[in-house]
Amino acid sequence: MWDYTDKVKEYFLHPKNVGVLEDANAVGDVGSITCGDALKLMLKVDENEKIVDAKFQTFGCGSAIASSSALTEMVIGKTVEEAEKISNQDIADFLGGLPKEKMHCSVMGSEALEAAIANYRGIDLKIIEEEEGPLICQCFGIHEKLIEKTVMENDLKTIEEVTNYTKAGGGCETCHPAIEDIIEKVWKMKGKEVHVKEETPEKKPAMTNLQKIALITETIEKEIKPMLAQDGGDIELIDISGNEVLVALRGACSSCVSAYYTVDGIEDKLREMVYPDIVVKLQKD
Repeated sequence: MWDYTDKVKEYFLHPKNVGVLEDANAVGDVGSITCGDALKLMLKVDENEKIVDAKFQTFGCGSAIASSSALTEMVIGKTVEEAEKISNQDIADFLGGLPKEKMHCSVMGSEALEAAIANYRGIDLKIIEEEEGPLICQCFGIHEKLIEKTVMENDLKTIEEVTNYTKAGGGCETCHPAIEDIIEKVWKMKGKEVHVKEETPEKKPAMTNLQKIALITETIEKEIKPMLAQDGGDIELIDISGNEVLVALRGACSSCVSAYYTVDGIEDKLREMVYPDIVVKLQKD
């Protein structure tokens, strides 16, 4: 499972500033539930352009909740101009770091902040959408400008890194050539050359349903169960339907307040070891 810092766990289990800010005068709404992550950031800016309050609503994993919560804490008390300088890396650093596979959550936070500030300044968000450039990743709705900006700000050099930071390329992979071109273009702008194709990881061979079921079962038995057993917990595989895996937590895990956080980690491990589109669901009592 991913190595989360104590601060990430704290901001997930006890998130700050969750909810609706009724008198918000700066709102940023990014992502899509259908793509797996969505964030609505609401800010209250006073007459001196100081952010006096912030709240959020998010749909996503534990890292998305932690990143969104951290962002609200970071912007409260800052001026709009100061908040505008907050980058996705600043959000990750505030949390003591994020697993590389979860950096896209911090990027979503910086996107929401940019959208909220644009909204406060009266900039038509449709104009911003038109400036996003062509849609590169159909699976996750990621446009060229976001990939380009993220590559530039975080010195990304491989498709895998772009996927970790934006999710682009993490689905059907047909956009990989376009992502390669963007990476190479950005590094040429920096006056350097980078050969993306040599660093692109090999695509996993297609599996039959029986092979997928066998690998899911093996991963749970050999990778996940031993991890949970360290804290007195256990897991039971209930059912597999397509890419959906239904599990039940047993032992200490069954009554743990962070059960859904545990499920998030289980899902990440199965996506890493088996198939990137796996969804883990927790059986309700």
